[in-house]
Amino acid sequence: MGIKRQKQAKKTISFYKYNFSFREPFQILFDGTFCQAALKNKIQIKEQMPKYLMGEVQLCTTNCALKELETLGKELYGAKIILQRFQVRRCPHFKDPVPASECLLSMLGETNPHHYFVATQDHTLTAGLKKIPGVPLLYIILNTMVLDKPSQASLDHVKAVQLGELVSPAQQQSIRSLKEEQGISQKDGERRGKKRKRKRSNPNPLSCLKKRKGGPTPPKKTEQGEKRKRIRHKKRRTEGGDTSLPAVTST
Repeated sequence: MGIKRQKQAKKTISFYKYNFSFREPFQILFDGTFCQAALKNKIQIKEQMPKYLMGEVQLCTTNCALKELETLGKELYGAKIILQRFQVRRCPHFKDPVPASECLLSMLGETNPHHYFVATQDHTLTAGLKKIPGVPLLYIILNTMVLDKPSQASLDHVKAVQLGELVSPAQQQSIRSLKEEQGISQKDGERRGKKRKRKRSNPNPLSCLKKRKGGPTPPKKTEQGEKRKRIRHKKRRTEGGDTSLPAVTST
């Protein structure tokens, strides 16, 4: 039974690695219900989880999940001690805590961009997680940890990618890297899409000048009011018919 469960887990992990770009170390978000079930069934999460997932893991929780265990009292004190040993990921409800199920759903968003696994025994949270594609779900049953099969939302998403209706996360990442290599940013694409408005240019100052009346402008006069003398160059001819240097005469 253990070997069969391990094979099924390996198959499911490969599905998420190939279709949703999951990589080690696997990030696992826990709530108090999973920790309470692990304590009751004597499951050592820190030791058994890496072996079951066959890879390095990061055990995580949120501030809201810890606050929820504090409000529930002494009955869940053991689960609180276990949860406090995990990394606390920042959530948007730091000042105003919300129930753990609501907080974990907000951490995943619509597409689980940070590639979280989720470990919970909460049925309401489980139903919400199965509506989000690309969310591996862990729970405890019959004293053993189980990685659930891919949800129908995940299968439908992969099918849509294969038919060309959607772009897979791996393809999105490759497109981003290609754009970075070519020096094309998102802002550049937005600028190219927008039409440039022509600036209103000022009129040509020469076209604004008034036209002069009359004919051409008279020649400038010298200081004495006389016209400048024109200089004519005459060529002198020698007896042999050759021309010599011109003589300068003034008129």
